Amino acid sequence: MPFVPIKTAAAAFVALLVIVVGIALVYEEYDAQTRLWTHAAATTGGDPHRGEAMFIQYGCGSCHHIGYVRKATGLVGPPLDNIALRSMVAGKLSNSPDNLEQWIRNPQAVTPGTAMPDLNVGERDARDITAFLCTRTSVK
Repeated sequence: MPFVPIKTAAAAFVALLVIVVGIALVYEEYDAQTRLWTHAAATTGGDPHRGEAMFIQYGCGSCHHIGYVRKATGLVGPPLDNIALRSMVAGKLSNSPDNLEQWIRNPQAVTPGTAMPDLNVGERDARDITAFLCTRTSVK
């Protein structure tokens, strides 16, 4: 059996430990994200993955910023990071999936004269966008 110096063995052990811990942390983050997206789908009845695509397609990011979402760099409306943790939507509705969907579909009926335009978002699209927004619990 070849002789391996103690320093080399210790360094190899530390490197292996760092790799194992790194893999565990990445898996935990992935698992937490998966649980969050699954919960959002179950709570809203929507598809958060499709909702992200619809958020981009309707141009919501032109007015709203969401970290790490393509084209969501707007500064007109409020940033939507952590929207799932907020208590109010549109300054007057309690933050529930139904109220968020109502706001997305018909903002002028909720708050006449609001800067948020009515984009004629259909029911399915609004439900999916709501599911996506329900995943926004931190800036990632």
